[in-house]
Order: sequence, then C-alpha cells, then structure tokens
Amino acid sequence: MNKIFDPNNPIIKLCISGMELEESGNSEDAITMFHKAWHEASDDYERFIASYHIARIQKSVTDKLKWMETSLQCALKINDDNVKSAYPTLYLHIAKCYEKLGDSENAKRNYELSNSAKAAPADEGPFYHGTKADVYGKIKVQNFAKEKCRVLH
Repeated sequence: MNKIFDPNNPIIKLCISGMELEESGNSEDAITMFHKAWHEASDDYERFIASYHIARIQKSVTDKLKWMETSLQCALKINDDNVKSAYPTLYLHIAKCYEKLGDSENAKRNYELSNSAKAAPADEGPFYHGTKADVYGKIKVQNFAKEKCRVLH
C-alpha cells in the first residue's frame, strides 16, 4: 500500500481547518473539527491523521495518551513506508505521556521504540505536509529519545 499525502482529501481538509482554528486561538472549534474528521474517516489512514490531531489538542495527559495510542494503532495497521515516518513522533509523544503519568517503565519502552523507529522518513508524508509534527525534525526526535532512555536507565 502506498499512501500519499493528499491535501484535497476531505479528512485532511478538516484537519487543516482544525489547525487553522487552533492557530487563531479557537481551540474548542478546532477540537470539534478534529472529532468531525475522526467520525467521517473511512479508513485507518484517515483515522491515523484525525486521531493524531485530536491527541495533540487534549489538555488531559490521559486523554492525550489514549488518542496518541489510537493514532499509533491505526498507523501500524496501514503498514506503509510513508506512514512509518510518523512512528518516531508517535512513540515520542506516547513516552512523554507515560513520563508525565509517572510510568517510567512504559515511558522508557516508548522512548526506545521512538529511537529505534526509522529516523528519516522515506518520503515527506503526512507528518511533513500539513502538520507541525516534523518541525523539529526526525533527528532531534531520535536524539531526544536516546537521551531519555539514558536518563531512565
């Protein structure tokens, strides 16, 4: 399967609209838009994108963890190199949630998974186009995860 980021995909459009609302300070309407994307998603790829954005905007660490894990599970079902570029970021966010919840064992495991996931994307996929997830770059994600693993040992 080869998933290519399509800015004309209706779910991607909803997520982009949600990000625009979020950037303008309208968090409540943004979360509504992301949930609309989730409910209208027709496959794991669309659910992966929508759930990631729902996770990002959560105030509760528990809710953020739930949605990040949902996004990861959807991504893992896709088995596509373009989607695999998101694994380091997803594992990193999950690790940070576990760390905030005081679960150092799961935090360490997810930091290690982030570190071992492919650091450089095969393409610029959905975590390059239309999202902020790649702002700091996959190399920084990998280095951060390595440092966290070292600290948690």
